[in-house]
Amino acid sequence: MQNLTWTGTLGAYINPFFLTALCAFLIFVVAAAARGFSRADGPNPINPTPPSIALFGPTLIIGLVLWLLSLSGLSPFEILGLGNMWLSLAVCLLIGVTAGFGLFQISSELVFKLVWGTFYAALGLFLIYLVVGLFVLPETMGIVGAISKRLTPTWIALLVTFSVSIYFKRSLGLYGKLFDSPVGMIGLGLVLFWVFTALLGAGFDLIATHDPLGQVSGMKNKHPGIPLRGAEAGDYPYYLFGGDTLARDVFSRAIVGSGIVIVIAPAATVFAFMVGITLGLPAGYFGGRLDTVLSFLSNMVLAFPVILLFFLLVTPEIIESGLPKYLAVILFVFPVIFVGVAQYSKNRLKPNFLTLQFPIMMIIAIWLYLSLISEAGAVISILPPLLDLFDVPSEILVVFVSVVFVNSPTVFRIVRGLTLDVKTRDYVAAAQTRGERPWYIMLWEILPNVRGPLIVDFCLRIGYATILLGTLGFFGLGLESESPDWGTTINAGRKLLSVYLAPVLVPAFSLMSLVLGLNLLADGLREESLRD
Repeated sequence: MQNLTWTGTLGAYINPFFLTALCAFLIFVVAAAARGFSRADGPNPINPTPPSIALFGPTLIIGLVLWLLSLSGLSPFEILGLGNMWLSLAVCLLIGVTAGFGLFQISSELVFKLVWGTFYAALGLFLIYLVVGLFVLPETMGIVGAISKRLTPTWIALLVTFSVSIYFKRSLGLYGKLFDSPVGMIGLGLVLFWVFTALLGAGFDLIATHDPLGQVSGMKNKHPGIPLRGAEAGDYPYYLFGGDTLARDVFSRAIVGSGIVIVIAPAATVFAFMVGITLGLPAGYFGGRLDTVLSFLSNMVLAFPVILLFFLLVTPEIIESGLPKYLAVILFVFPVIFVGVAQYSKNRLKPNFLTLQFPIMMIIAIWLYLSLISEAGAVISILPPLLDLFDVPSEILVVFVSVVFVNSPTVFRIVRGLTLDVKTRDYVAAAQTRGERPWYIMLWEILPNVRGPLIVDFCLRIGYATILLGTLGFFGLGLESESPDWGTTINAGRKLLSVYLAPVLVPAFSLMSLVLGLNLLADGLREESLRD
């Protein structure tokens, strides 16, 4: 069995077109950036033909010649250790800078059309690799095609989600309007890709090719596409992204590691928002001593360096003291308070709700709360094992509590500021005139009208939590050393940087793409919310 190349046998026909489109995209991106430095949007009346235009033609010809030589493997710069990819990138940047100063005679609209046109061209050609890879053998489309075939459940979930969402987008509110924003669509696609990959790959084990903790003899420090030694019937025959220093499959670890990030980061952010909203609304609405005390406490936490505070909370000495458990008892009660107060304030005049539905809902909420904080044989053990719905591993609980504790003060200040601004609006005065109680006004009048900024901040804060998780894993804090989370995998793979880059680049690119998707999604949501 031969080693897999990145694009296989059919890649030889597609690669030149894809590299051309990608090179053109890089050229126009840098050109647009350089174009932004020009003050005018038309010809310079003082110097209508700047020297950069005279140099643009020869530089373009020289750059294209060097680029074609690099693609053909005849590059004279190979003796300097510059690979084709890096030489092509350097040439693109050189051409782009020169083109940027020469293209200021072209309108900004045309420049950005060229950027988006070449981007869609490169994206379309890349999709050919993915689509063809679904129907052919790995040898035909190489590693890229094999990975695309393994990600078939994710592609199906994305296709169904986008098809249904686009069809009903006019009735989906802010989420439906997001499909009118190209930036928001790209961000949503990246986020949903990792959500479905985590759910189907880590949750249902439909994507990973091997056990993320399993070690195979002879696969230590192997390059991507190496056939599996001693493969038996039923084993996937390749390590698609190679093996790490312990002979574990890098691809499978990236897939399973996404489940850890996708579960912890959004869930911890939700809890942080519950804490911040529950405390920020009354602080901004009532003001006075309550606002002073809560603001002082939040400022104390924010005054401490975030990374240092995060590291301090997950150190073994702090864990052994039981402090994270006690913090969990305090922080995890806020969602129960939020749900209870919100439902009571809205339905307090409905006797049937208060006598039947409300007690049942609160019993379930308290049960879930006790299941979260209770652990058999730990510092806090309240529920018997029969009633404990789930047992959260201690290392995950510590990281979870740390993320909530670090993010809650910032959310508090945002909610408090929005409440101070909105509480003087006419609809709040109208609710007060009707005789509505303060918590009803805060939760059902003020909070829905500030949801736009909170949704945007929620997406950004998930990205911050993802980076924090990666940072903790990289330094070996919080999660176990064998954990397949991206930060731990990056830390383990950095030892192979002198050999090959896959063990580091795969989890690093995964983390980067998820955070990028969240940032783009936040930009799209902000853009659409401002139009309302």
